[in-house]
Amino acid sequence: MNYIVVLITAPDLQIGRQIANLLLESKLAACVNIVPAIHSLYTWEGSIHDDQEALLIVKTRVDLLADQLIPAVQAIHPYDLPEIIALPIVAGSLPYLNWIGSVTKSPDSAS
Repeated sequence: MNYIVVLITAPDLQIGRQIANLLLESKLAACVNIVPAIHSLYTWEGSIHDDQEALLIVKTRVDLLADQLIPAVQAIHPYDLPEIIALPIVAGSLPYLNWIGSVTKSPDSAS
């Protein structure tokens, strides 16, 4: 299996917890860490923005990302264009990686 870390920003801790709970209850993630306060500077609609956000660090499988995890987040995220980016896990503790695989659902399971 291919495992990934997905980074998702949210406008605040409350929204971050809602997204994390959805991903965990839906078995689209094995673990979600929430960094409650990050400082984000970015360009949006021609202006530079400077905002406080929460950062979700999601551990999951690559085969759940495109068809299930991204649509689930987009369905409840308040941003027009939420940050949802995935980074490969190239190595790690085999028991931990096996745990990710065991607690997430099969990618062909109904949503």
